[in-house]
Amino acid sequence: MIRCSAVLAFASVAATASLTPLSAAAQQTVTKPILTATPAQAPAAPAPAPPATVPVAASSPAASPSYIISQDDNIQVTVWKEPSLSGSFPVRPDGMISLALVGDIPAAGSTPMQLGAVIATRLKKYVDDPLVTVTVLAVRVKQVFLIGEVGHVGAVPITPDMTPLQAIAAAGGLTPYANAKRVYILRTANGKETKIPFNYKKALKDGNEQGVELVPGDTIVVP
Repeated sequence: MIRCSAVLAFASVAATASLTPLSAAAQQTVTKPILTATPAQAPAAPAPAPPATVPVAASSPAASPSYIISQDDNIQVTVWKEPSLSGSFPVRPDGMISLALVGDIPAAGSTPMQLGAVIATRLKKYVDDPLVTVTVLAVRVKQVFLIGEVGHVGAVPITPDMTPLQAIAAAGGLTPYANAKRVYILRTANGKETKIPFNYKKALKDGNEQGVELVPGDTIVVP
C-alpha cells in the first residue's frame, strides 16, 4: 500500500511539471516570426517625348507655298470629292507619308504644291483627273543634329541662314581630336540620304562655306 501511494505521488508530480509554462525566453524562441525584406522595384523609365510641333499660323512661313516640308511635320491632304483619300498625315522620320491606294510617298524636301502634284500623278490610276491640295497643319521645331567630335552632341535649333560653322559653334566647337577637313552633312530628301562634304578648316580660314546651306533635319558629322 505504501509502494502504491509513492507511485501515485510521483505520477502527480510529473503531470504537474509537464503543465508548467515555458519561460519568456523560450516563448520568444518559439513564436518569433522570421521576416524577409521585399526588394523595392525600380521606377519605370519615362517614355521618350515626341518631337515638338507648333500649329501653323496664317502669317507663318510654313503657310507659304515655298515652305519645305520636313520630317515630323503634320500635313493635310485633300483630294476633291474623295473624302476616303483625304486626311491629315504625319511625315515620318524617313520623310515619307502613307496614303491609301498609292502607298508611301516622299514628302520631306518638297513644297506643298510639289507634293500635291506627285500625289495627283499617283492617283491618276484610280481617280479621274484628281485635284489634290496639300496644307501644312503643324511644323516640327526646326533643328539640326551634331554628332562626333564636337563639344556637345545633340540637337541645335536652326535659325534662318545658319551656316555649318555657326551650328558647330553652337554645339561647343570641335574637340582636339576632330578631323576638321573631313566634316560632312547627312541630308534626307525625297526618301534618299545624301552626304555633303564640308571642310571646316577651310571655312574657318577664309570664310568659304563651300556652298553648303543647312536645312532642318540635317545631321553634321565630325569624325
